[in-house]
Parts: sequence; structure tokens; C-alpha cells
Amino acid sequence: MWPKSGPNLMLSFGLMQLAQVKELEKRYLLGTYSRYELLADRGSGAYLIDKSNRRYLDLLAGIAVNALGYNHPRIKQVLRKQIKRPIHVSNLIYHEYQGRLAEKLCRISGLDRAFFTNSGTESIEGCLKFARAFARPKFRVLSLDQSFHGRTFGALSATGQKQYREQFEPLVPGFDFVKFDDVEDLERKLTDDVCAVLIETIQGEGGIRPISENFYRAARELTKKKGAVLIVDEIQCGLGRTGQWFAFHRFAPPAGKEMLPDMVAIAKPLGLGIPLGAVILNEKVSAAIQAGQHGTTFGGGPLACRASLEYFDTVEQENLLDRVRAVGWYFRQRLEGLKDIQVVKEVRGEGLMLALELTIPGKEIVRQMLQQGFIFNCTHDTVLRFLPPFIITEKQIDKFVRALRPVLEAQKA
Repeated sequence: MWPKSGPNLMLSFGLMQLAQVKELEKRYLLGTYSRYELLADRGSGAYLIDKSNRRYLDLLAGIAVNALGYNHPRIKQVLRKQIKRPIHVSNLIYHEYQGRLAEKLCRISGLDRAFFTNSGTESIEGCLKFARAFARPKFRVLSLDQSFHGRTFGALSATGQKQYREQFEPLVPGFDFVKFDDVEDLERKLTDDVCAVLIETIQGEGGIRPISENFYRAARELTKKKGAVLIVDEIQCGLGRTGQWFAFHRFAPPAGKEMLPDMVAIAKPLGLGIPLGAVILNEKVSAAIQAGQHGTTFGGGPLACRASLEYFDTVEQENLLDRVRAVGWYFRQRLEGLKDIQVVKEVRGEGLMLALELTIPGKEIVRQMLQQGFIFNCTHDTVLRFLPPFIITEKQIDKFVRALRPVLEAQKA
């Protein structure tokens, strides 16, 4: 018979389960991830709860996926209903949600058509294919230093970080890199054989670095002049994370057709954890793609599209874009308040896509804060990255910042 339950018993049982899972993965799973010491069990709101019944304030949201937090009642209700219907049909067959979701994406972006994928990297691959089809015989692609676009071969070839690329070289030919936010370097490298310029409106893995309006406008004007396409990667920063549907709307609102990009790659919160991505593109580029020239097995399935439609309804009906702007501003001000600490260098970001750059490596700080019940990560070695759910509260942010301050103060510069 089991003894009566209690906190210590739950902790011991949870640790035993974690050890078993780690051993099983060590034996059978390809070890490509440096996992945290946490065995997830369930979630509620902004909190992830482990097998020991310990709660963690999740400031990473599954790396910008769980925008509505965990166990949102509206999403849960929709999925319960939809799971009783076909989970998958091939893209040879119509279902009622794909067209509706495509319409929604076109309306909020200002673009004309959508192609559904099942991940961000697949969205980038689609953009690269469409760009080459449109601009033939041009083939070169320019992206930015310190960019990150995915791990499949085309997306990796466009990724401007050496540590991701080196082991897999030679990569796809025809890719070159422009200095971050440097208009002169863009002008110099955007030659007549370039088919596309690919930029993240805010670099995510590169350390939460927003491009300037000047650079965006130059990229838009130069690509038009050269007959190339402008591709914007909003996989991490899009779909509400900055307090607008798209981060590029700061420079090019939906009604300003002339300044909109030709294509946008999205994923992350689009399916709220059910794999779903998309390419949104204008009519000019879409006209270069004919039936049978591109496709996907899983992209745009009924379960994922139904969840996505509910995501957009929820964000709009609960005024979450306004909330992201307000709470994001509050979070940033609280982070700015840490700049008196010796190891804090800079605060960056927009909305609920924020970074605290340090003068020291941040991995140990991530580990110590996890032990205190907070989840976030470190990117680019010294940048603490925060991508919390849109529903996070000011009180939860206060709790986190109060816990973070002494940990940072204890570090040696």
C-alpha cells in the first residue's frame, strides 16, 4: 500500500519518474537537446506543472508557441469537439477550416494568399522555392548576419550563425549574408542575380535584435528596383507577440500595399502547439506557382486549422494585442530597473519578446532560476530571452523580477 501523499512524497516520486525518463531517452533518443531538469505533467495559465506537482512560471511559452498559456478553456473546448471529427485528410480533399484560416491570415497581413506548412523551417523552405520560381533565372538569396531561419538545408543555408552551419557544410549554394541593419552593405551585395532578401523583423536566436525602419524600407525599395522579392521571417515575432499581428506592421501597415513584403513566413503560435505554419504571399509571387509544384502532407489539417481559428478569435475578443503592448511595456520597464546591476548590459525587444543582455554567459542564471520555479532560456550565449504567454500578469512579472535581481547581483562581472 502507498503511504499517504504529501509534498515530500510527490517530490520523490516525481524525481524518480524524471530519472526513468532520462534513462530511457539516453538509451533510445537522438541526443540533440540540452533539456532542463523538469518532467512536464500539466499546465494552467502561465504555469507549467511538473510530475512533482511543482509550479513553474513559464516565461518561454514553449519558445513562443503557447501564446494563450496552458489549458485555455476556449481552446480546450474546441479541441474536444474537433477531435471527434477527422483529425487528418489529405490536401487532395477540401475541409471547412483551411479556406477560412487563409482568409484570416490575408486580412490581417494585407497580403493575398496563404500556403500551409507544418513548421517554421518548412515555411522558409516554401518561401525560398517560391522566390526562385518567381525570379528565374535569378537564384541568389541574401539574409542577415546572426539570423536564424531553421534547420532544414535551405533554411540552414540562409542562417547567419556559424555554429549552426559548420558541421553540415557544404550547404545549398547561392546564399550570402549582409551585416545586420547595414543599408550600405545591402546595397553593395544586392546584385542583379539576387532573387530574394530574407530578414527577421526581430532576430530571435540572434539575441532579440529588431531591425530599423530605415533598413526595412531600404530592403523593400531595393528589392523592387532589382526585381527580387522581400521575404520577412515572423516565425517568432509574428502573430501578436509584439502587440501587433505582425512586427513589420510598424513599418508597413496592412493598408500600405506598396511597403508590404512579398512573402511572410509564420508558425510558432499559429496552431497553439499543434504543428502548423504558413507562407503568406502576394498575388504577384503566387502567380509563379502552379498546381503540383509544391505541397505538404500535414500542413493545414482540420484539427490544426480549427485550433488556429479559435486562437485568432480569442486574441481579438479578449483584446490581447492591447494587453501584450501594455504588459510588454511594464515587463520592459521592470527589466530596465535591473540595469544598475554590474552584469546587466542592455534591455531589448518589443511587446512580449524581450531580452536582457548580460556581460557574462547566462546559462547558469537560467539553471538557478529554474530551481526557483521560472522557465526562460539563454540565446547567443549572453542574452536572457523572454517570450511569455500573452496572458501573463504584472503580478507574475513582479514575482519573477524580484527573484532574478539577487541572482544577478551574486554574479561576478
